[in-house]
Amino acid sequence: MIEQLDTTLRIATAGAAMLLLLLLVAGRARPAIKLSLSGLLLGAVAYLFNSSELIADGQRGLKRLLDLFSVFTPFWIWVFARNLFERTPPPWVIGGSAALLVFSWFSGNFIPTESAVGSWIGHPFGFYLIHILSLVLIVDLVRVALSDRADDLIEKRRLIRLWLPLLVAAQAGGILTYELVMGQAIAHPAVQLVNAVLIFALTLFAGHALLETDSVLLVETVDDGAPEHSGESLSPSEKVLKDKLEQAMADGFYRTPGLTITGLADHLDTPEHRLRALINQRLGYRNFSAFLNRHRIAEAREVLADPARVDLPVLTIAMDLGYNSLPTFNRAFRVESGTTPTDFRRSAIDQN
Repeated sequence: MIEQLDTTLRIATAGAAMLLLLLLVAGRARPAIKLSLSGLLLGAVAYLFNSSELIADGQRGLKRLLDLFSVFTPFWIWVFARNLFERTPPPWVIGGSAALLVFSWFSGNFIPTESAVGSWIGHPFGFYLIHILSLVLIVDLVRVALSDRADDLIEKRRLIRLWLPLLVAAQAGGILTYELVMGQAIAHPAVQLVNAVLIFALTLFAGHALLETDSVLLVETVDDGAPEHSGESLSPSEKVLKDKLEQAMADGFYRTPGLTITGLADHLDTPEHRLRALINQRLGYRNFSAFLNRHRIAEAREVLADPARVDLPVLTIAMDLGYNSLPTFNRAFRVESGTTPTDFRRSAIDQN
């Protein structure tokens, strides 16, 4: 009974995933989102078949191909989430992770356990390396999703930041840990069924992202480096709040160390959700840190270009503006200005 239910659920989930893939390919999602979500869906379908007895043992070539797609499923979940949360990893991290997965898959499928260079590089080596690397990616996904949630101004994405890590940790994290402990044998039918149910839930989640989520999360937008202001007129309450916000920024409240949107809302004596909506929907910022950096870096440029303050250390400027470290300030300055603070100061002083 359990096996029949598991098989039915896997086939239904695979069909739903392929339908979502067709909708995704025909849609207007951002290229990075389209690529990673396509990889996620294909990997999930491959894993549904590869982790069960639906493929006969004699079909070695097909099982190897499905295995290649399935081992990349946590990788594509990680890339998809990082792109959705606008925290794209450096290219070398993405490329290095992919290369390690390919190497692990190759060693697990084509290098015998007892080889000329030693038994340690056989199938178990690739199996365990894939699982450990996948768990690292999942831990990073959970970290980014939850740690940056307070900074996110898009309400629907804040909900995704809460539920996606829970689903991924339950499904991918759970089965990876189980397989690490139990080895390479096909899991108990009850475990297989629970795994299939969780994959089905992840597929529904992907469908929600494709069909229901606000298009601002997925669709390509024009980014000219400046926030887009809403063309609609502000309501009286929004106008009052906007005036209070602008006054606080003019008074330099953005210099407050460790300032969060909760702290700013308390200072303005307004509900946090109203302030989030104003900064996101009316002022056009997607993250609170981007809003703060726009004000902080504008002042940093003035200080760095001032000949009278040419000997003021960059670290001191960063601390005075509310940054908790020099690397954080340098990254924010490069995003806003396209150069480092030191190079900006040198260029500005040379022009005076």
